[in-house]
Amino acid sequence: MRFQPVSFAALTEHVVSCITAVPGQIRVVVDGAPAARPHELADALIDPLRVLGRQVIRVRADDFLRPASLRFEQGKTDQEIRYSSWLDEGALRREVLTGDKVLPSLWNAETDRATRADYVPLPANGVVVVDGELLLGRGLPFDLAVHLWLSPAALARRTPADDAWSLPVFARYDAEVDPLTTADVAVRYDDPQHPAMRVG
Repeated sequence: MRFQPVSFAALTEHVVSCITAVPGQIRVVVDGAPAARPHELADALIDPLRVLGRQVIRVRADDFLRPASLRFEQGKTDQEIRYSSWLDEGALRREVLTGDKVLPSLWNAETDRATRADYVPLPANGVVVVDGELLLGRGLPFDLAVHLWLSPAALARRTPADDAWSLPVFARYDAEVDPLTTADVAVRYDDPQHPAMRVG
């Protein structure tokens, strides 16, 4: 694989062009470890898409986590559950990735309560932009997948100490899913101001 250095603005522009090349509804994921801050790129897509006449619905995968009683059933640092069971995959698929209406959020993980959000109609040219971790390799029906990859050293450096237990989870994800290969747009993201995008 070859990677080309780009600016954050150029990366955003490229992803927007990939989205607008698809007619009709499109569901996009910006995938990455929390330390890669995938929400920043996801948020940066909103205004350029709206300027181009596309309605955008933003969704955080963190708003589709399972209740704490399930996520922490084996303790708060269980790597297997973080990898496979934190996300309510069925709800994300059902409420966000299929049909002509989208539920922007389902569960507030901080309060551990339902958000009671209202459904939002998805128009014919609507764009759903989802950000979160460990979202590839699950068979979720995204139309365009962007992955922000951090080297092990950068991931360890940028992960808060109280979440360091999760580092093997992301190492496993790299080994089993290989998101740098499987994502439509793959980005080395050790320095967010100087990303490098896969070009071959």
